[in-house]
Amino acid sequence: MKYNYLLIFLFLTSYSICAQIEEQELDSVSEKMIIISGDSLLQNSIALEEAYVFGKLKFSSYDNKLRYYILRRKTEKVYPYAKLAAERLVELNDSLADITNNRKRKKYTKKIHKYIEEEFSEELKKLTRTEGQILVKLIYRQTGTTAFDLVKDLRNGWRAFWYNTTAKFFKISIKEEFHPDVIEEDYLIEDILQRAFSNGKLDRQATVLDYDYDKLYNKWKKTTKIPKN
Repeated sequence: MKYNYLLIFLFLTSYSICAQIEEQELDSVSEKMIIISGDSLLQNSIALEEAYVFGKLKFSSYDNKLRYYILRRKTEKVYPYAKLAAERLVELNDSLADITNNRKRKKYTKKIHKYIEEEFSEELKKLTRTEGQILVKLIYRQTGTTAFDLVKDLRNGWRAFWYNTTAKFFKISIKEEFHPDVIEEDYLIEDILQRAFSNGKLDRQATVLDYDYDKLYNKWKKTTKIPKN
């Protein structure tokens, strides 16, 4: 009984306090403010990061399941290199924009290329053939340019040709592009990346290519088979 009286008392007290506060018309600024943990935000809504709800992976056989997980391991291994390559390319282009002298531009480009080679070379030597090919595709995903054209732009056409000839010896084409809308393996790589971004396993870096993952998912979900590598 005392508990009920206490609730009634609190209700009446809070009502009395509220009644004593004069209603004030909100101005255009305060109408757009949201209080979160004591901070005022000048907006009438809160923007949330885009999130995907992924369907459970299903495999028609153990071999298909194994191939997918192998592809996932290789993709997650080489993605950080493609991300770093894109970051270095942006830094290079930003710096070159401020250098007008052709001699200085070539000197700076050569210096950066040497730095990138030294930064990547030891780790890239450890990659398998399929990991190297996935990396080439992901470089295109992150930059919109083939590895061949990147080398050609940074050095010269002959060096790019030599790189490609050497890569072909190991069955790797540095002219390879990334097309998840038409190539099934590329879609699987994109799906692996999106899942890894979502669970925080990889740091998200937006692709420069123009495709919609939702549309890709709807296109491939009924026909996808895990490719052999």
